Amino acid sequence: MSKPLKQIHLAAHFPGVNNTTVWSDPEAGSHIEFSSFAHFARTAERAKFDFLFLAEGLRLREQGGKIYDLDVVGRPDTFTILTALAEVTEHLGLTGTINSTFNEPYEVARQFASLDHLSAGRAAWNVVTSWDAFTGENFRRGGYLPQEERYSRAKEFLATAHELFDSWHGGEIVADQTTGAFLSDAKAGAFVHQGQHFDIEGQFNVPRSPQGRPVIFQAGDSEEGREFAAAGADAIFSRYATLKEGQAFYTDVKNRLARYGRRAEQLLILPAASFVLGDTDEEAEEIAKEVRRRQVSGATAIKHLEFVWNRDLSSYDPDGPLPDVDPDLGEHTIARGRAQVRMYRDPLATAREWRELATANNWSIRDLVIETGNRQNFVGSPATVARTINDYVQADVSDGFILAPHITPTGLDAFADQVVPLLQERGVYRAEYEGTTLRDHLGLAHPDQVRDERAAS
Repeated sequence: MSKPLKQIHLAAHFPGVNNTTVWSDPEAGSHIEFSSFAHFARTAERAKFDFLFLAEGLRLREQGGKIYDLDVVGRPDTFTILTALAEVTEHLGLTGTINSTFNEPYEVARQFASLDHLSAGRAAWNVVTSWDAFTGENFRRGGYLPQEERYSRAKEFLATAHELFDSWHGGEIVADQTTGAFLSDAKAGAFVHQGQHFDIEGQFNVPRSPQGRPVIFQAGDSEEGREFAAAGADAIFSRYATLKEGQAFYTDVKNRLARYGRRAEQLLILPAASFVLGDTDEEAEEIAKEVRRRQVSGATAIKHLEFVWNRDLSSYDPDGPLPDVDPDLGEHTIARGRAQVRMYRDPLATAREWRELATANNWSIRDLVIETGNRQNFVGSPATVARTINDYVQADVSDGFILAPHITPTGLDAFADQVVPLLQERGVYRAEYEGTTLRDHLGLAHPDQVRDERAAS
């Protein structure tokens, strides 16, 4: 008996401070004006996507003591954008990245519960931690937490937020204008939390929201991150969009759920993915090559090499050979606030590997950065891209993809118009929204239903 076809989940990522976008392209729009976010969100909703996703950085990146301005720099506050988008969309989920290291549970819970009310049940929270003292300098506490403490705080942060969300059960507001009684329970919202990281009590001032709690996303590939997601997240972002790596990640994370009394369908796995479309596969490949070269200018290539070498390489020719000098293994990195720095845990080994690749392929510095950097995940004609996405989801590489175009805000338009109809024809993607909340779109039960099921089992 053949396995039933999985339904594909699609979401849209409005890229932030990174070199995914080609912001210098004449077709690119603002990353600050609301009209850009509105166009992007409306396109995603027209394509019946599950949600729009915003990442967030808490400090501008620096390199060599100067603001890194080769990519997009800065963006308005996430909650402000998502709240405004709730007014210009009706169905699209609204997912924001909010840090658990430098915020407080009461404030964040209040903001997400408010967003869920204002959007009629479309709010989602990507729970992240912060890893460096550089970011911490922007905050009162300063400094940073070791990795194990970051996840300890994040777990308690999320648990505390859930206590606040659940302090209202729903139905407490009677608003009886005849008697003047507004609440049926004067203790609605009451909470007490005493733990390692938080010691708070009072009354939460936002009533139960349509979803009960926002949908919880988690990003992280470490052992702690995978376990954190298995324990309480509704979805996890994956950086694995290739077949074998994706299947291994998918199997590993899904297998962790049983120990927490959860089923495989209660945690979605959604890798980020980029795409390039052309009338033919060959045309798309040529466009993709050009996009990669525009994403990695000569200056960008030199700056990227500095992530590994930890040295000022501004005197080197990006179209010339790699440096003969070895990376500086000093404690302080030349690039501050870049997550990519953590990818190169053994700079000497990375430098040796890159030199070998450059020699074997006659690559310049820029060539190497282009060829070893992030490549578009889906490249081809609309038919090829639709088939590949479906093949990957049916093969349990993921439950869907979060798509990031290289042009904003219009870069999603062609995918919506050309690829989505082909997925719909295959019967693996919705033709219309069937529910009203983000939980409905993702096939996730309401928290109250999950609680009742656990109590009955």
